[in-house]
Amino acid sequence: MAKSKKEIARLSRGRNRSKGTARFHPERPRLCVYRSNKHIEAQIIDDFSGQTLVSASSLDKELKAEVSKMSTKVESSSLVGKELAKRAKSKKIDKVVLDRNGFTYHGRVKALADAAREGGLSF
Repeated sequence: MAKSKKEIARLSRGRNRSKGTARFHPERPRLCVYRSNKHIEAQIIDDFSGQTLVSASSLDKELKAEVSKMSTKVESSSLVGKELAKRAKSKKIDKVVLDRNGFTYHGRVKALADAAREGGLSF
């Protein structure tokens, strides 16, 4: 799917601000959120090594049964956020920088972020 120039600029602007560099956030990995029409995915990425440290999705085998019982996508997003925070805590990650990936901080993205905060992540 071709992206417009404005969309590409919006994505790169947000990513550059949230990247864990010495100038902005050296000790904080990036929490990247992707939202499709049906599902939501989140990853905690170390930009220095380019590796995904932790990930959670509404398509995960552990969460798929619980997500199918949810009545709204906002509820499933908060479930994914809680699971991501739990997995991050097990890897001793507690500070992250939120990368909205160009999506507005509203609805499902906000629900995921709030649930991750409740789970113990700070950003």
